[in-house]
Amino acid sequence: MVIQKIGYVSIAKLAATLCLALLAACGTIPTLVPDMAMQPSHPVQLDGAHGPLTAQQSKAILARLKRDGADTNIFDKHLALEAEIVGSPLVVGNKVELLVDGPTTYNAMFAAIKNAKDHINMETYIIEDDEIGRRFAELLISKQRSGVQVNLIYDSVGALNTPKEFFKPLQESGVNVLEFNPINPLLARKGWQVNRRDHRKLLIVDGQIAFVGGINISSVYSSGSFGRSQPTKDNPPWRDTHLRMAGPVVSEFQKLFMATWSEQKGEPLASRNYFPEPGSKGNEVVRAIGSSPEEAYSQIYATLLSAINSAETQVLLTNAYFVPDPQLLAALKEAVQRGVDVRLLLPEKIDSVLVYYASRSYYDELLSAGVKIYERQDALLHAKTALIDGVWSTVGSTNLDWRSFIHNQEINAVMLGQDFGAQMQALFEKDLASSKLVTLEAWRNRSIVSLIKERAARLWARWL
Repeated sequence: MVIQKIGYVSIAKLAATLCLALLAACGTIPTLVPDMAMQPSHPVQLDGAHGPLTAQQSKAILARLKRDGADTNIFDKHLALEAEIVGSPLVVGNKVELLVDGPTTYNAMFAAIKNAKDHINMETYIIEDDEIGRRFAELLISKQRSGVQVNLIYDSVGALNTPKEFFKPLQESGVNVLEFNPINPLLARKGWQVNRRDHRKLLIVDGQIAFVGGINISSVYSSGSFGRSQPTKDNPPWRDTHLRMAGPVVSEFQKLFMATWSEQKGEPLASRNYFPEPGSKGNEVVRAIGSSPEEAYSQIYATLLSAINSAETQVLLTNAYFVPDPQLLAALKEAVQRGVDVRLLLPEKIDSVLVYYASRSYYDELLSAGVKIYERQDALLHAKTALIDGVWSTVGSTNLDWRSFIHNQEINAVMLGQDFGAQMQALFEKDLASSKLVTLEAWRNRSIVSLIKERAARLWARWL
């Protein structure tokens, strides 16, 4: 998002970018009909390491997932619609590792990069010219020189504060570097729109390992958010969530990377084994979802909305930038009316003042409807995750705001099953232990100054 770069770019650059954004056409989130999910139109199809499973195999796996989960009909209610919305299949045989915060994620990424034998495909919104960014650059250059082909996509606005000189050593070593939707008019491609941003965070190694989540390439993630060290006001730890995946679903994420490279007119990629024969690596059922403004609607938004409308017991949302549209607001409030326990985990502090107050402008409406709101303390919450009924989980780059749903390219992984859901539940509860519950009574006693700021920021909701 454009506004989230506050603190990383100059005010002059940000103002110029924002002015351009305001000149662009205002997007609208299309009205979706999640009730279609109530009756499956056809059996849900699963894919394995060697392609589509038989109807009998798919039915057996879904029955196991449903049996192991809570007393919920979420599979019956939302899977069929999800299959209609999303072009990628539900894939079995994957190993999924939950990564919490920057240090853990970077260490896993560094290990995968060092062990690369064939190729590395990386797509990121922000890549900073700092300690972490330079370490990634050094590793990528080293692997390129050793014969591993490296292909890198970075977003033009996300890397607005990164000097072009940072990328020169990468290019000189042979790394294919592609700037997504350049904001420089001299480099702008046909159909250029400043609002269109690549907000994805994706790393694929040898077509066998994929990393997806909310973590950019920046030293702000250098410390963990659950450590014993006392955070400082000027340098709080960042709390984020990422995934390491191995198995057949990696090919689906590879297809999304290739599609972006092609759409952005990147140079032809060197011939490599981008789609190796996948083997079964674990028991997780995963769907890769990539959303793009070129499509009629955001696939992850439609999928999440369907899942919320199908929820029977619990909706747990953790998100950094919460500026919901009317449909999402209605879905959350209606879920409470059905007796669903709806909880939002949001940041107490954020790197965008406008988003901070716009988000809080929805608190009264949600609290009045019975939605529970918690604010994460002592860390800058940047995670984007959801857990529904203990069996439907998602981790990715998608914020719950207009920008993610209309203008950004986003990427998420959806996991089905109680085992991974239990890990997500434990992480959510761990965050709650470091959070403050916002009550309606206390909220209505906030200062008039805060109220004025919230109403003013609300006017900018669609552009944040």
